[in-house]
Amino acid sequence: MDTLNPMDILKPIDLSSKALDETQPLTSVEMGKLWATYVGNRMCSQILTYFLQHCDDEYIKKLLENGLALSKDFMKKIEEIFKKDNFPIPVGFTEEDVNLGAPRLYEDEFYIHYLKYVAKAGLSIYAVAVPIQMREDIREFFIYLNNCVSILLGQINNVLAEKKYIPKPPIIPTPETNDFIQKQSYLNGFVGDVRPLHALEITHLYDNIENNVTSKTLLLGFYQTVRDEKIKALFKRGLEMTDKSIKQYMEKLHTEHMQTPSYIDHLVTTSTYPPFSDKIMLFHKVDMFSMKIRAFGNSLAVNGRRDIGFLYGRTLINVTLFVDDATNIMIDKGWLESPPKAFDRV
Repeated sequence: MDTLNPMDILKPIDLSSKALDETQPLTSVEMGKLWATYVGNRMCSQILTYFLQHCDDEYIKKLLENGLALSKDFMKKIEEIFKKDNFPIPVGFTEEDVNLGAPRLYEDEFYIHYLKYVAKAGLSIYAVAVPIQMREDIREFFIYLNNCVSILLGQINNVLAEKKYIPKPPIIPTPETNDFIQKQSYLNGFVGDVRPLHALEITHLYDNIENNVTSKTLLLGFYQTVRDEKIKALFKRGLEMTDKSIKQYMEKLHTEHMQTPSYIDHLVTTSTYPPFSDKIMLFHKVDMFSMKIRAFGNSLAVNGRRDIGFLYGRTLINVTLFVDDATNIMIDKGWLESPPKAFDRV
């Protein structure tokens, strides 16, 4: 393949105007995305620091170190932007939210699945941020984030494949000709002539299974160690809901004799000693379940079968209710830090 350099194709456009430079105040879009990126990476850095206390595999340890280094680098750069613009640094999470002396809660293999999950979550924020940033320095920063996380994801996938921790996505026949849809039955899913899954439906079913088995395993460890009984009950509900979704998505692929990612619950140890505060665990699950909402939106956008659309829609409602209940607990406990908001004119 030829060298992948966009500037071999794109002609540069030089503008002398200062309308887009760093002297301009941050817009709501820039504030929001920078704020979310900072808080997410502050949380992630605490989690990864603990994981590194209990990691023996040299390749997985290197991935954890790379992920932590990126999180710290991203936070440092955002702090520089915020200080320059007199924007208060978000509190997020601190060393008080993690106990580095706690026993091992997860096996090494889990860490790589976790890294892939949070890296994909990061990309879902950074990729959306790029086209809506007007200040050139902020836009370049989010492009930088995308590039860094994409490289890390490449490393993660290489190690996953080398260690055979996850099966390859399903193989389907290469089309012999271009095909155009002729019948309304193409949309069927419940009754009548139900067509085989198409490539984009398979892609998102596979991806949602991969995301959910990781989310369930992380939640299982949290459920074992959380102290607050109300949060524990919520985590149990999340476990049951996630397990049900995994089985439903797996069934769609298994019906057509396709392989799927497997459960990784066995990667949770029997420890009940909490390495994380209830606050960071609850916030983490709100964040992960919110990512599911974004993932379901992407899945629905390319879906063509009514049964799968119904499945995503029903799951979307349940996940939204979970996030709503978890957010109410965070508000009651005074744990929910507010993003920047518009001026109240009422």
